[in-house]
Amino acid sequence: MANRIYIFDTTLRDGEQVPGCQLTTNEKVQVALELERLGVDVIEAGFPISSPGDFRSVVEIAKAVTNPTVCALSRAVAGDIDAAGEALKHAKRGRIHTGIGASDIHIRNKFSSTREAILEQAVRAVKHARTYVDDVEFYAEDAGRANLDFLCRLTEAVIKAGATVVNIPDTTGYCLPGEYGEKIKHIYNCVPNVDKATISIHCHNDLGLATANSLSGIMNGARQIECTINGIGERAGNTSLEEVVMAMNVHKELGFETGIDTTRLYPVSQLVSGLMRMPVQANKAIVGRNAFAHSSGIHQDGHLKHTENYEIMNPLDVGVDKSLIILTARSGRHALKHRLELLGYRYDRPTLDTIYTRFLDMADVRKEVNDKDLMELVR
Repeated sequence: MANRIYIFDTTLRDGEQVPGCQLTTNEKVQVALELERLGVDVIEAGFPISSPGDFRSVVEIAKAVTNPTVCALSRAVAGDIDAAGEALKHAKRGRIHTGIGASDIHIRNKFSSTREAILEQAVRAVKHARTYVDDVEFYAEDAGRANLDFLCRLTEAVIKAGATVVNIPDTTGYCLPGEYGEKIKHIYNCVPNVDKATISIHCHNDLGLATANSLSGIMNGARQIECTINGIGERAGNTSLEEVVMAMNVHKELGFETGIDTTRLYPVSQLVSGLMRMPVQANKAIVGRNAFAHSSGIHQDGHLKHTENYEIMNPLDVGVDKSLIILTARSGRHALKHRLELLGYRYDRPTLDTIYTRFLDMADVRKEVNDKDLMELVR
């Protein structure tokens, strides 16, 4: 089985569903071009039937990008699929992403339907989408809570109908990593035509497990991860693109490869955060402002002696200029000495001890001591 993992970015579709994070068409095109430079394989550009603005954004993104596949979402409804097909007519590589609920909860309570009727509707939708594009992805919504035997039947049927990708989403973020991995493994073991399509995973973060579930999915055979910049998305968000990519990058023993230029992760994160007016939490993995910051004296001392003592990746690898030593009341003499030397001050040990005592008094009051504070201190 190939170890190339395809990165499907849905920042402009699922990510934009966050209240208050809507973008203009021009802003979406700007983000799409940066996603292309980042190296994503698929850009889910929007849900064309949902509004004229979304339709127009898919059209303009399809015109603007060259290398990634441009994907448009639809329900398993003919009108949705027609709108998606029309919006993608300028795409160099277009994909329609159509689907329907697969769990009994959705089948009964959302569609007032039956498994058999859902299966028939899914097959019709895929066949209809294939009249517009050769690349059709089918999503089995709420697959995380779906009956496994029915999920296998549904997967087999849509592949037979022409689906090139089958998405097994944990729509509600319900699954545990072992459970989700077993679900993917079962599909590979029990669906006879599974080799005719790519299995994709789309995990939500309601229990904080989206990244773990995505990694479990690819370790059990899936070869496409659907994710967003900064992990934004519906409710608690989606799988974070930067987290899964760097997990694979750090754990090279897994043998997975992507086409992502990791040095562009931080710049793209900042762009999306700014345009969507959604700050990145300080302790966010990979791209948070504290991801490469050290404030504890023990950690600072270890980091200054050898960076790998407390950092498992080089900040430059993700586009961050450098690690930070944050001076607080928890900082030790080593960190203070390091910062003073960067400012051009060198002292013998007794003088440094005296300055350190005054530094602690200042840090207790000011919480964080910056370079201006230090120059005041030594004067």
